[in-house]
Amino acid sequence: MAIKRFSIFVCVLTMGLIAMAFGGGRMPATISLASPGPLGGARATDDVPPYHADAPPAKDLPDTLDPMKFPDAITQNAYAMAAKVRPVLYQQPCYCHCDKELGHGSLLDCFTGMHAAVCNVCKWEGIYAYNETKKKKTPAQIREGILKGEWKKVDLTKYAKYSPETDKY
Repeated sequence: MAIKRFSIFVCVLTMGLIAMAFGGGRMPATISLASPGPLGGARATDDVPPYHADAPPAKDLPDTLDPMKFPDAITQNAYAMAAKVRPVLYQQPCYCHCDKELGHGSLLDCFTGMHAAVCNVCKWEGIYAYNETKKKKTPAQIREGILKGEWKKVDLTKYAKYSPETDKY
C-alpha cells in the first residue's frame, strides 16, 4: 500500500514539474484576464494603437453589445458606459493592442463585440473615457490622458454592482 501511495506521489510530482517546465515555471497567484501595464495588457512599446482623429456622425457608429449579455456587474457597467460615449471611444486607442490580434481600429471596436468583456485594459480605458466625458473633456483631451496611462488609475471595484446611470450629456 505504501508503494502505491509513493507511486501516486511521484506521478503527481512529475506532472507538476512538467507543467511548470511548459508553463515557464510561473504560477499566477490570482487569475485575471488582463492587468494594467505591459505585463498583462499593453505591450511595452512606444507605438500608439490606431484611433480616429475625428468622429463620424453617431448614426454611422456601430452599437455596443447589450450590457445584460454579461453575468458580472463590472462588465455590465463598462458596456453600459461605452454605449453612452461611442463617438468618444471611436477616437481613442486601445492599449491592449487588439489592433494587432483582432484588427480593431479604435477602442469602440472592443465594445461592439465580446473582446472588452474579457479584457480589463479595455474596461479601464472605456470607463476612464466615460468618466472624463462626464467632466466635459474633449475626445482629444481624453486621448492625451490615455496616452499618458491615466486609465490605469481606474478602480474597477467601484463598478462591482450594476447600476446603469441615467444622466445625459
